[in-house]
Amino acid sequence: MTAHRPPHHLPATPETVHWGYFSHTLKPVLTLKSGERAVIETITHHANDDHARMIAGDPAAEAIFRWTKETKTLRRRGAGATEPPFGAGSGEGLGVHLLTGPIAIEGAEPGDIIEVRVIDMWPRPSANPAYAGRFFGSNPSANWGFQYNDLIEEPKPREVVTIYELDMAEASVKALYSYRWTPQTDPDGIVHPTIDYPGVPVDHATVTKRENVLQGIRVPARLHFGTMGLAPAEVDFVSTIPPNYTGGNMDDWRIAKGARVYYPVAVAGGLFSCGDAHAAQGDSELSGTAIEISLTGEFEFVLHKKGALEGTILEGLNHPLLETEALWSVYGFSVPNYLTELAPDPQAEILKRSSLDAAMRDAFRKLRRFLMTAHGLSEDEAISLMSVAADFSVTQVVDANWGVTGSIPKAVFAGRAAR
Repeated sequence: MTAHRPPHHLPATPETVHWGYFSHTLKPVLTLKSGERAVIETITHHANDDHARMIAGDPAAEAIFRWTKETKTLRRRGAGATEPPFGAGSGEGLGVHLLTGPIAIEGAEPGDIIEVRVIDMWPRPSANPAYAGRFFGSNPSANWGFQYNDLIEEPKPREVVTIYELDMAEASVKALYSYRWTPQTDPDGIVHPTIDYPGVPVDHATVTKRENVLQGIRVPARLHFGTMGLAPAEVDFVSTIPPNYTGGNMDDWRIAKGARVYYPVAVAGGLFSCGDAHAAQGDSELSGTAIEISLTGEFEFVLHKKGALEGTILEGLNHPLLETEALWSVYGFSVPNYLTELAPDPQAEILKRSSLDAAMRDAFRKLRRFLMTAHGLSEDEAISLMSVAADFSVTQVVDANWGVTGSIPKAVFAGRAAR
């Protein structure tokens, strides 16, 4: 057995994070060879929902979130315009997730596949002495959630933030308290009547906390990174909100410890970034978010060259593919590659195109292709097998480009000779 070298360490700092966008214009903050590992720190973009628990005392988080009238550490927070005027900051309006990276893989070229192996992950502890060693996350029921215009209690509509604590010993999370969002004024003097801009500091003197919510309820932990992927080639700055053919905000809790995700390379080096970490999430991410938390992950990166893909499960792959010990999963989207299909203004147009029907059809087509190409089935065989053995799950209905995951168990192929 070949021994692995110690992994590289990539901390989350103002120099190693980017907020709200993927971009092939970014210089890599780390370059790895195929087969190398990296420990990557991430910090949740929702940390300011409870500054005391998730930012205070943490030098890196304090530096990244620093925002006063005089100073804003990260001016660019999205894939929007870079020329003034701005209401809330450069790049505002398109993209919210705080990502660490990008990481380049030596020799990666368009047409290749980068395999990302999730070796392990663990939460970032609170650095505030009052909460030292404990782990906290936030779950906003937000204006982009599926529920927002379908509420039955007053006032409506409304946004509610619930703060959770993760117990690693029990591998579960419990709610601590919640509060209803009230208009927040950011350090630049802009009023935010809704949760509309990442990292706005919440003044807890302006909200009323509801204690003892969800009493007696424990939710199993499902640690995962909601946003992982490579940089697309089509435009310079791409919002992190809609997922696409190079991955991104897929919000699938199955991408957990032990998982392998295969991404098609669009630009030299691939340029991998990750963030948007979650302590737990259900299929659909219905309220607009999961339990948003800061995680650190260890990853291994393997480059598969285009010329060596024929006859493997990666042959013809032009979308993300998940492999776990038990299954393979493909990701269907409302629009498979909105950056090319919705020109001339794809990042605005995709916000109008959410459709589970379209995402289901895309997942069906991708799983059909996988079964026919990777497993040598005829179309009729693939369709029958999908109907009796595959599971199609609503991954998310909140990221504009809605998602349906199609999964096939590996066990069904146990008696079939390898191709």
